[in-house]
Amino acid sequence: MTTITTRTVEYPADGLTMVGRLALPAGVGRRPAVLVGPEGTGLNDFQRRRADALAELGYVALAFDFNGGRWFSDPEEMLAYVMPLLDDTDRMRDIGYAALDVLRAEPRTDPDQIAAIGYGTGGAIALELGRAGVDFRAIGTINAVTTGRPGEAVNIRCPVWAGVGSEDPIMPPAQREAFTAEMQAAGVDWRLVVYGGAEHAFHHPPVDHAVRPGVSHHPLHAERAWRDVVGLLAECLPVPE
Repeated sequence: MTTITTRTVEYPADGLTMVGRLALPAGVGRRPAVLVGPEGTGLNDFQRRRADALAELGYVALAFDFNGGRWFSDPEEMLAYVMPLLDDTDRMRDIGYAALDVLRAEPRTDPDQIAAIGYGTGGAIALELGRAGVDFRAIGTINAVTTGRPGEAVNIRCPVWAGVGSEDPIMPPAQREAFTAEMQAAGVDWRLVVYGGAEHAFHHPPVDHAVRPGVSHHPLHAERAWRDVVGLLAECLPVPE
């Protein structure tokens, strides 16, 4: 296995001290980089391991935070925090920009070769950075087919890949159609993969606390979605030999 280096990084955003995970590949030279956004429950070991896995593939990876180091086990508490955030485009962008600044400041990062992937709320933040005109090489989201302010999708400069479960009650067919209509109208190079039978957060391993109805793990589709994300990065942000 490739030797990687990881460390916790703290940085200010949204009036909080964010606590992210930075993973660096072996070597000393600059590498392409990936911003990794967590779902609404916050940054946990699962998302930290995603950053590590990307570093093993040769990327600099930052799993960012958006709630000051918390992880919500109570679904209602999570919604009370996340829903106002999702309704505030500028706040989402500010959180995303703060994380992006940390990633760009890492000496191993090639600042012209950055992609963003995100799950749920983290995916919505990645999309908002794209709509704000950040020059990503790719944006990949799972469970985050969110729409933005009218007309701003034209600022997205890279391919967008989105994955969603067919039985996701939070991202139902009408939401998926609105997202794809927005991307199409803006001339974005977009792809949507609907994973049959999967519910919301299908990518995330089972947790030891109560979840809302319509939330469950789907092991097969979770693996497929990860391979699709890695494939997107290989196509749009290849690691140099």
